[in-house]
Amino acid sequence: MALLTRGTTFTSRRTGRRLAADAGLLVLAAAFALPLAWVILSALDAHADLTVKVPDGVTLSNFDAVLKPDITFTPMLNSLILCGGGTLLTVVCAALAAYPLSRFRSRLNRPFLLTILFATSLPITAIMVPVYALFVRVNLIDTMQGTIFFFAASQLPFAIWLMKNFMDGVPKELEEAAWTDGASSFQSLVRIVLPLMGPGVAVVTVFSFVMMWGNFFVPFMLLLTPDQMPASVSINEFFGNRGMVVYGQLAAFSVIYSTPVLLLYVLIARRLGGGFALGGAVKG
Repeated sequence: MALLTRGTTFTSRRTGRRLAADAGLLVLAAAFALPLAWVILSALDAHADLTVKVPDGVTLSNFDAVLKPDITFTPMLNSLILCGGGTLLTVVCAALAAYPLSRFRSRLNRPFLLTILFATSLPITAIMVPVYALFVRVNLIDTMQGTIFFFAASQLPFAIWLMKNFMDGVPKELEEAAWTDGASSFQSLVRIVLPLMGPGVAVVTVFSFVMMWGNFFVPFMLLLTPDQMPASVSINEFFGNRGMVVYGQLAAFSVIYSTPVLLLYVLIARRLGGGFALGGAVKG
């Protein structure tokens, strides 16, 4: 009888803990879902405000108001150029830097990786003043290429760290077989290592692109011409003076602004969900 009572008490405690955990998860889910619901519902509401509510009538007038060249199309194109160029440069440089760190052993590898890890913790605002002065001296201020270079440089430390960890999972024996056939280190990197670590390259690509896409401070400081401003900066134009904000248009612009990131994730979701699948690659 005592054992039965203890078992019932233990079961009740497990059930209570599970219910508490589920309730906590529901609260967290609501904290993330409510802002998204506000954006979607407000984008379709002609009288949107700060409250989450179902619109009286669905309308696309907010999208019609923001789908203009100077409001959406030009800033989105600038964002794609800046973030796409910066991401491509980051992935290429990270792969070239991570390869020797992963394949060649040296007593300097660990200090170098720790230095990279320290560089990721530096706040961007702490280095913008010297960067701005440097860009003025080398005539890169108010240029798209200069902003792309700084985007890539700011994301490169963590990208190298990620790329190196993924690259360690590719067996070196596969490269040695390619070297035996006369391939160079660069050829083995491009034709063997990078294709086999596709999920790792996808993670670095998504992480770099998302971090650049949502960056407001860097283009705001380095770009001066309004026609070169990306969408992350132009969204500030929806916040008018004295707190006057057109919430419906702001929500519509936010939906459009989020679309490229969602499309990028959908395009490479298969690579993210896959593994290296090298279990039997070095056998036989």
